[in-house]
Amino acid sequence: MQNRTFEFALLGCLAFLWGSSYMWIGLALPTIPPATLIAIRVASASAVLLAVLGLRGISLPKDGHSWRLFFIQSLVNSTGPWLLLAWGQQYAGTAVSSVLNSTSPLWVFVISTVFLGSGERPGPRQLAGALAGFAGIVLIVGVGALQDIGRNLVPQLAVFFSAALYGIAALRGRHLTEYPPIVTATGTLICASLVLVPLSLIADRPWTLSPSLGGLGAAVVLGIVCTALAFLIYFRLLTTLGALGTASQAYLRSGVGVFLGVVFLSERLDLETFAGICLAIFGVVLINWPQARKPQASVRTSEERS
Repeated sequence: MQNRTFEFALLGCLAFLWGSSYMWIGLALPTIPPATLIAIRVASASAVLLAVLGLRGISLPKDGHSWRLFFIQSLVNSTGPWLLLAWGQQYAGTAVSSVLNSTSPLWVFVISTVFLGSGERPGPRQLAGALAGFAGIVLIVGVGALQDIGRNLVPQLAVFFSAALYGIAALRGRHLTEYPPIVTATGTLICASLVLVPLSLIADRPWTLSPSLGGLGAAVVLGIVCTALAFLIYFRLLTTLGALGTASQAYLRSGVGVFLGVVFLSERLDLETFAGICLAIFGVVLINWPQARKPQASVRTSEERS
């Protein structure tokens, strides 16, 4: 139980890191365009993790199979969803985007139910938790946000598909458990950098930009803390809590955003938002509650049967 408590603490930490990333993105975007900001994010995170690998004397794999796995993971874990979310949120609106982007646990449940074997499928309790958590997000964001679903359909679909990619990434993490979390995180972020850095050079011509000191600082925090550290925790949790349990942090991120707003921006916490946070936490607990072990039937030997 003690180990389980530690994993839950890490899940909360991951939700805090990824939930606070919206604040740092908001501070950086006024002077740094989205593609360049994401490129700085993954490149700085890769540099930090490479330095840690060097200090610990750990080598990255050299075989093509490992790097193919890292590259595919980077597409569904960072490159694809971050670009889709950055583009879609500009037109879909923050409230609707928050609701649509929080559906990754539901995607994990659906994909697991359809494609995985009976022994790996989540059960009714996990479904109840996924639905409860999503209902909590709707309350946090505001029920009125649902009225905007269907307007600006293409950007909204982009945000919705980014959540699907997060779900696929969580499930694909099962194929990377043979590597230490720091190796998987570093390899994935290096592959993302190889795509996003050239993209930012073409799209934004960053040498022509004049970013503010605060924007650069926010970008560095976003890369080192909200990406490098967060990815280490994320790939560890995939091996301990599983895909759906790790994806459930999506339900806690909005609560983190509310908490930061109350503490740093003097925002008020109304009853509907508080109820949503409680419901989201309840959903996460249901998803991650340990399943009761089925008693194994005793097997009698041939001597006992005779």
